[in-house]
Amino acid sequence: MGTSLGRDSGDHDFARLCLEYLPLYFGRRHGDPSRPWNHFAIRVRNEDGERELRYEGNWRDIFQNWEALSTAFPGFLPGMVATFVDASTVDGFNPYRITREGVDWETISPHDPWGNIGYWGDHQIIYLLRLLELLDNHDPDAIGALLGEKIFSYADVPYRIKTYEEILRNPRETIDYDAEKASRIEERVAALGGDGKLLTDQDGAVHHANLLEKLLVPLLSKLSNLIPDAGIWMNTQRPEWNDANNVLAGGGVSVVTLCHLRRYLSWLARLLAAEQRSELPVAAEIVHWFNGVATVLADESNLLSSPRLTAENRKRVMGRLGRVFSSYRGHVYAHGLSESTSLLLRRVEDLCKSALKFVDWGIAANRREDGLYHAYNLLDIVEDGDGAEIIRLQEMLEGQVAVLNSGLLTASEALKVLDSLFDSSMYRPDQSSFMLYPEQDVPGFLERNRVPAEKAEAVPLIRDLLSEDDPSLVARDADGHLRFHHDLLGADDLDAALKRLGERPSWSTAVAHDRTAVENLFEDVFRHKSYTGRSGVMYAYEGQGCIYWHMVAKLLLAVQEIIMDADHNGEPAATRERLVEYYFRVRAGIGYQKTAAEYGAFPTDPYSHTPPGGGAKQPGTTGQVKEEILTRRGELGIRIENGAVSFRPLLLRRDEFLAGPASFDCYDTEGGTLSIPLNADSLAFTLCQVPVIYELLEGPSWIRIIRADGSTVETAGNTLGGEQSSDLFARSGRIDRIHVGIPKSAVL
Repeated sequence: MGTSLGRDSGDHDFARLCLEYLPLYFGRRHGDPSRPWNHFAIRVRNEDGERELRYEGNWRDIFQNWEALSTAFPGFLPGMVATFVDASTVDGFNPYRITREGVDWETISPHDPWGNIGYWGDHQIIYLLRLLELLDNHDPDAIGALLGEKIFSYADVPYRIKTYEEILRNPRETIDYDAEKASRIEERVAALGGDGKLLTDQDGAVHHANLLEKLLVPLLSKLSNLIPDAGIWMNTQRPEWNDANNVLAGGGVSVVTLCHLRRYLSWLARLLAAEQRSELPVAAEIVHWFNGVATVLADESNLLSSPRLTAENRKRVMGRLGRVFSSYRGHVYAHGLSESTSLLLRRVEDLCKSALKFVDWGIAANRREDGLYHAYNLLDIVEDGDGAEIIRLQEMLEGQVAVLNSGLLTASEALKVLDSLFDSSMYRPDQSSFMLYPEQDVPGFLERNRVPAEKAEAVPLIRDLLSEDDPSLVARDADGHLRFHHDLLGADDLDAALKRLGERPSWSTAVAHDRTAVENLFEDVFRHKSYTGRSGVMYAYEGQGCIYWHMVAKLLLAVQEIIMDADHNGEPAATRERLVEYYFRVRAGIGYQKTAAEYGAFPTDPYSHTPPGGGAKQPGTTGQVKEEILTRRGELGIRIENGAVSFRPLLLRRDEFLAGPASFDCYDTEGGTLSIPLNADSLAFTLCQVPVIYELLEGPSWIRIIRADGSTVETAGNTLGGEQSSDLFARSGRIDRIHVGIPKSAVL
């Protein structure tokens, strides 16, 4: 009602605030408060002891939790979507934190060794999309109604992403902090409150955009960082989902986000294909950006006929897309957004389809010989040259989950990925589950800096330096091992040492001749380019040999979604049966199916990870909980499509039904307690706080609705009508309970 009141008022700011309103009492900043940057406070009551409407959190964690929360409170979905897009920036990213008061971001702090700025881009597309998918399923008219409404905003974060040329020179330092801008924002906040952190127009009022524009900006941002055969370039100073791979920020390219982008493109293309309007207004600068990206993709589409890109082609595409984005950023940083101009929806749909061709080709290019898919790649830019090379990293569980989630694979192709996954070195038989990446043989400290004698002798400069006992680059230790000089900690140190050596007349010619050979040997010894962070050297906290339970739960959800799609598409029974078998194999590895001895902790508690040689570690409200809420709903057969609820279990087992009479204790929509008697061969749960009782039977499905006024309505089949579903979603109190007849043939 508040949303309708706001939109009917004609006041765009009032409508925005009404749409964003979420009566939530709890927030989560991060599951690991030991990290210095994850300061948070959870306050559920105010000073008077009353419940306090308040939330705050790392935006990635907030929105992943809201996905699960929305399944119980679907009426919140419009507000969740609005809060998400209103917190995104004009250059297509989201600030680090979100609170009931608005957005928050990290600032430069010279005295804080942990201080840093940047954007996490990985969860943005997929978490926004999942909220959009849920909203679309619950209310098919909602998104269309919002597409043209100019009631959305932009977060005005004082970060300035550098030009493409600057990013190319140093991909690890790509964002400047605009202290002057931050000061002006503080003044606005003092005067306006949370709205002071939003982008303003020329008159100082909050700048408004419609939902189409807000959906386009993160899409264009991702496409502008597309490297076709590698993924999405991670060049905003932050890593992706698994921050144990934090060194990938800058030089890393994400196949994971490429897979998420595919699902987003497919969804948006379908949405626009069904839209009756031919055009909608979008800011002129964004339309210009859109046109630039569309032109590049059209011009370079001939590359998709080749099995792989050359280094020159790769860098050319990067440069063309990067400069279009760079030009757009430079203008909007200086001038903001101007008036809107019309954008044909058919052109947006066409862009989605042409981008899908690049994305599908790129995902296919990252299929490994063992049937798995790469998750991340490294970008090796040829300095002062025209090429950009790609270095493939080891296989990772995250990549398999992403490709299974992407919507690209058929059911049979998904089975091949699962076959390869269970046969891979990521599988830990002792836990019946999967590590994030294969455990590697990590060399000890004294083993790292060892230069093979034959390789040192093959470089004339090093050979001659050794013969003259000059340790500028390489020296022999007391045990006779060759090692690079202890001051050479990285490529910059090596470069400086070579420059100093080249300034000595006796060595200048040799340095000029052998510089590249020395650099290659240095990389061969230390593998700095392939270093991902603590994931490569630690044995806990998402490190070597670790199972990360949130990612295993994501795998479970991905397999479940494929099973549902296979059922919808009428895939052969043998294919569906094999997928179900894999689902329960993944399920069997998760904690609650194990004994305490096997799990190494309370099996029903969520834990962060299980390192090698130990039990589960770090209990807490982990992301695994969110996935388990979603997968359990799927196991119960709850489907929400076109605004209607269906009960179609595909993964429900016979032994979950009661063997004898029992009672089901729960709360009703008003918070009152209920105790419902159950018979044998029944099962009960709540949906939007309305009790649902499954009853096994021999015949076909039926649904019996018992209303609050005592009347009963019974229909054949397994789907509630639209009006009844709306009552359920709204928690109207008009439905007392729902009984569903489940054919015995439908359970396992």
